[in-house]
Amino acid sequence: MRVDEQLKLKGQIAFVSGAARGLGFAMAEAVAEQGAHVVMTDIDADALASAADRLRAAGGAVETIVLDVSDLDAITRAIDGIVAAHGQIDIVFANAGLSAGSGPRTEAGAMANVDLARWNALLNINLTSVFVTIRSAAAHMIKRRQGRIIVTSSIAGLRGEPMCGYAYASTKAAVANLVRQSVIELAPHNVNINAIAPGPFLTDIGQGRLRDPHVASQFVADVPLGRLGSPHEIKGLALLLASPASSFMTGAVIPIDGGASAY
Repeated sequence: MRVDEQLKLKGQIAFVSGAARGLGFAMAEAVAEQGAHVVMTDIDADALASAADRLRAAGGAVETIVLDVSDLDAITRAIDGIVAAHGQIDIVFANAGLSAGSGPRTEAGAMANVDLARWNALLNINLTSVFVTIRSAAAHMIKRRQGRIIVTSSIAGLRGEPMCGYAYASTKAAVANLVRQSVIELAPHNVNINAIAPGPFLTDIGQGRLRDPHVASQFVADVPLGRLGSPHEIKGLALLLASPASSFMTGAVIPIDGGASAY
């Protein structure tokens, strides 16, 4: 089969959490451009509606679900509802997440100042909600013996990262290993699961702190390419992992970080 044919997704149903902006929107856009019907979800109803309108204007087939992934039962209801409406779910991006603020080089981010309420909130959203998303999708994919699940981790989950908070780095490390652990159960059923580990991208995560030139310069100092990533630059990797072109890939945690994890 030609590579361009392997990347086509016509007739497939995709789910993307955190799809209203940033990397989640780019992921939704990537699969919509290749013909998938995309169910975009986000907690921000207005931003989600606007994002969906953008994809529809470009010819995409999309629908929306306002979804707070801290409501774990709502995740399962959303995924079960998609299957009830469409008869299948083929691609799932477990992307929604939160940042934890400053890293341990700052006084605010020091271990002694970590807010345990914030810690527990991130544990629920960045890890437990991802597990529930995987479990809910896998229940349907296993029956059909096909499906692709893509989790958003981070290079902060692959190494020590002084610019990222303890809870963020810890939960992103956990989801990377959750992906590896899931392979044991899912691979025999022909369900592939992989993770994307972004470096610093110019998005609104963390109240958009990377839009502060001083903060951005600190992140860029560790990026060999010397700049932040733009959300559209994640589309190629997202499409690869969502498509038949990655049929022999599972359990991978793939950095996309301008070379930051190379040393």
